[in-house]
Amino acid sequence: MPTTTPPPGKAALTGTPFADVTASATTLRRFLHGLPGVDTVGLEARAAALGTRSIKTTAKAYAIDLAISMIDLTTLEGADTAGKVRALGAKAVHPDPTDRTTPKTAAVCVYPDMVATAKEAVADSGVKVASVATAFPAGRAALAVKLADVRDAVAAGADEIDMVIDRGAFLAGDFMKVYEEIVAVKEASGQARLKVIFETGELSTYDNIRRASWIGMLAGADFIKTSTGKVGVNATPANTLLMLEAVRDFRAQTGVQVGVKPAGGIRTSKDALKFLVLVNETAGADWLDNHWFRFGASSLLNDLLMQRQKLATGRYSGPDYVTVD
Repeated sequence: MPTTTPPPGKAALTGTPFADVTASATTLRRFLHGLPGVDTVGLEARAAALGTRSIKTTAKAYAIDLAISMIDLTTLEGADTAGKVRALGAKAVHPDPTDRTTPKTAAVCVYPDMVATAKEAVADSGVKVASVATAFPAGRAALAVKLADVRDAVAAGADEIDMVIDRGAFLAGDFMKVYEEIVAVKEASGQARLKVIFETGELSTYDNIRRASWIGMLAGADFIKTSTGKVGVNATPANTLLMLEAVRDFRAQTGVQVGVKPAGGIRTSKDALKFLVLVNETAGADWLDNHWFRFGASSLLNDLLMQRQKLATGRYSGPDYVTVD
């Protein structure tokens, strides 16, 4: 049976093929540069081919409900108010107030100062509260500031922490700094699950995305996540496929299962179902659960609700039948 992520640091790798990988900056760099190079053409062709798979009506209804249950319903704007967060929490608990059979979303995701408000809004519903931290989205702050950000969110009741890696350090080749920062944030997160955001649109190459995925997993991430949603290129089928391959391979070699969260740019039911096909065909059915796969989204939920209503009634309800976030 796969396990959840062990405690951070080298203890997590004891007894695995990676026990000595993080012993020094040199060994970590050697390991990361020794990973197989990514076949760009092959990766994108496979992602495109899987995207053509059709899902029939019965399976489609199941997949839509599954996708709803995997959403981290998100508001990360400077103009966020307590009222907006309370409304978002209410929508997460009852996405379609006219149909109480509609699944809850997995979580609401907010800034640290809104965690307490979100926690109150979702109460004991089972919806998690996730908080971005570590100077999201740029990550340009001293480590002490980032850790304080995390601790504040956890103290306010965050169930999950979404951190951003130091892309500057990564692109400069300082992989050990990135690794050690993730380990420190994991420790500061306590019992909260940790999602590590790579900002794939800034990493430039698929090889870099693969290396970042392994750094995150070696450091004890509970999830690896594509993007903040704040740059031009966010989640794509190809970069998500690459990350799914990474978590699949990591579990095969360590027994440790790590989740994946594509975020940013996934707006339609059609897109979401394509990602679920990627999950099933690449990592496998064990990841088809919101404990292991999430969508970072805001507008996606409304389209899923409209498609769900259409399957139930035979009529397309239109955007006026769902709330505007």
